[in-house]
Amino acid sequence: MDYHWNWAIFGELSPDGVNTYWQMLLSGLGWTLATSLAGWVMALALGALAGIARTLPQRPLRMAAGAYIELFRNVPLLVQMFLWFFVVPELLPRAAGDWLKALPQAPFVTAVICLGFFTSARVAVQVAAGIDALAGGQAQAALALGLTRPQAYRYVLLPLAVRIVLPPLASEFLNIIKNSSVALTIGLVELTASARAIQEFSFQVFEAYAAATVLYVAVNLAVTAGMNVLERRLALPGSLGAR
Repeated sequence: MDYHWNWAIFGELSPDGVNTYWQMLLSGLGWTLATSLAGWVMALALGALAGIARTLPQRPLRMAAGAYIELFRNVPLLVQMFLWFFVVPELLPRAAGDWLKALPQAPFVTAVICLGFFTSARVAVQVAAGIDALAGGQAQAALALGLTRPQAYRYVLLPLAVRIVLPPLASEFLNIIKNSSVALTIGLVELTASARAIQEFSFQVFEAYAAATVLYVAVNLAVTAGMNVLERRLALPGSLGAR
């Protein structure tokens, strides 16, 4: 049976009688960006802390950071998404669990938390690698100048390490945008879920997923271009990243 192409489907009203299919797709894109950005902020904060802890001289802190990284890095994202959404509320005290399940945007909150923890483990590895890649005398020089260890990390080690790990961090940002599609399994109507809904309502499967693909590519290309500009601006004169 021949497939009947209908690109005009995006101008038609969706079953809700208010929005067109194109508006439905753009709403899904908005949820994808909101989930990805919120998860990325969380991943950067937690990943930086875990990455720093992994490079500290205190063995217990290094071991705790290593356990954190291995836990969230080695459990599949889909499994973590289900655990956060279905299992964690049942393990909390009843009042807290009921409050969490009753949140008006519970799938969004769950997706942000899950993506934040999952990606933070990968960010932590990048941050630790960037700190370890610095010349061994950087930390000692900072401490010799009278800086405390937290000040040495804040003013010397982290600013230099960020310049080293910016390209892999950009890749992780792209990954979290793509990984956000897993949230459709817990009911978040992000971009992929919106495309699937359009396909189910209109039976125009190729148009729906082609449009979603174009939007994903456009967003990722914009992120890549922005990170390339940021990398050039932060590159140290005379380093390999400077142009």
